[in-house]
Amino acid sequence: MSDEKLINVMIIDDHKVLLEGLQHLINHSGIAHVTDIGYSVADCRALLEHKLPDVLILDVGLPDGDGCNFCTELCKQYPSLKILMLTSYAEMAVITRALDGGALGYVLKNATSEEILDGIHFVALGRRFLCSTVENLFKKNTHKRIVLTGRERELLKLIVDGLPNAEIADKMCLAEQTVKGYRKNLVLKLQVQNTAQLVRMAIEEKLV
Repeated sequence: MSDEKLINVMIIDDHKVLLEGLQHLINHSGIAHVTDIGYSVADCRALLEHKLPDVLILDVGLPDGDGCNFCTELCKQYPSLKILMLTSYAEMAVITRALDGGALGYVLKNATSEEILDGIHFVALGRRFLCSTVENLFKKNTHKRIVLTGRERELLKLIVDGLPNAEIADKMCLAEQTVKGYRKNLVLKLQVQNTAQLVRMAIEEKLV
């Protein structure tokens, strides 16, 4: 494949040894090459200001931010950007957050080289790609998916941070009574009994 047709890939991952191996794999694949690398959310923001890659490979656990939240932010800022999550997180809550946030692909770091390259290829074409382990998780998952609105997620984050209703109301520009109602609905939706259980679920299921 000529250089003009190679898929331009940017990698954002703070694991330098893995990143080097990934670079080598991609640059010797014949289908893509790595144009830029970064180790943090800040690095990624700076790089994207200059040029968008065909595919952005993004980790979930970055030193200065949550990759899922960052993915959502990037997809809003750059609607044409195609993101492939490459991470060690195999929890359904994390996977669905990434995909709901706009990621086109989700591949685990223990996936085969072939799956990683297939992920780059399919995502570059605008098609969804999941590695086989993630595909199987979806098939085996019998739990009802927890889907929160942006407003619910914002409220849950403030609850986890320990803010009282009055402060939450102020930050969300809502009446305190409205916050109480939203809070009650959130407890019912997540099928928990109290705030302590709500916070525990939010942390364990990585909902915020």
